[in-house]
Amino acid sequence: MSGERVGIDIGGTKTHGVVLDDAGAVVEQWRSPTGFGPEAVVATAIAAVEKLATLRGIDPAAFASVGIGIPGRVDSALGHVGHAVNLGVDSLDLGAQLAARLGRPVRVENDVNAAALGAHHLLARGQSRSMAYLNLGTGLAAGIVLDGALWRGARGVAGEIGHIPVDPQGELCPCGQRGCLETLASGSALARLWPEGSIDGRAPRAGELFAAASEGDPAATRAAERIVENIAAAVRILVLTVDVDAVVIGGGLSSLGAPLIGGVRARLAADARTSPFLASLDLGDRVLLVPGDVDVAAVGAALVGAAGSAAGNAAGSPQPEVVPA
Repeated sequence: MSGERVGIDIGGTKTHGVVLDDAGAVVEQWRSPTGFGPEAVVATAIAAVEKLATLRGIDPAAFASVGIGIPGRVDSALGHVGHAVNLGVDSLDLGAQLAARLGRPVRVENDVNAAALGAHHLLARGQSRSMAYLNLGTGLAAGIVLDGALWRGARGVAGEIGHIPVDPQGELCPCGQRGCLETLASGSALARLWPEGSIDGRAPRAGELFAAASEGDPAATRAAERIVENIAAAVRILVLTVDVDAVVIGGGLSSLGAPLIGGVRARLAADARTSPFLASLDLGDRVLLVPGDVDVAAVGAALVGAAGSAAGNAAGSPQPEVVPA
């Protein structure tokens, strides 16, 4: 049997697979479109594992472990996925089905949690004991890693800071509350904050907003400043509640790169100038940008799968959350 571990990140439009060697380094990658609906999602994952096995010149069953990162409400102990709306999945025993087809135990984890593990593995090994991965996509959520293990909380909602209301009179959030942070600092907030950027009914993209702001568009400038301000607020919330060593910004908005991370650090620095308390926290120094050359959710999924394999349990059995080297 190979000592190599597979991680598959199943997204709404694309699936990204990686292979980690014994040392935890990425030695192979593969991308493909994601199918829609339960059967197509299963087929997509199987095809990704088989393709990676072909690239490595081994049988899929020879991989030491397989881990899956996927959006939706995930029961990591049972390998069950629910309410993955963008994938057309309402209820799916993904772990059990994949294990039966691949001949290997398969672990399943929420994609943001998987990305948190992957980011910690790539950026913080040996340097920090704790990290929060702040995912800025269509929505806003965080995954938290403490002492190398995921922290889900009592009911699995640790890190759901996107649903903290910051403006009680604000927009109605899909969660039923008003003025949640997600409505002010995510991809879904762009159209509300910058309606002028909509083109033929298409919501504006973050790159378009920041480009317009850099060209001096007043409305775009105000919207970009508000988004940056609320992302900085998300960083403060994570540090003030968990006091993590680092907050890593990832997700679709992270593709903005320097303008985003620079703006967030500048906002945190401005707040620190008027608050000795905030100044003492060194918030700007704790903020990092996710590396753009590898899918951290796929890497984290491989680590999740390896933890399950090390425990000697098949899919569907509770397993420890150990982040291997």
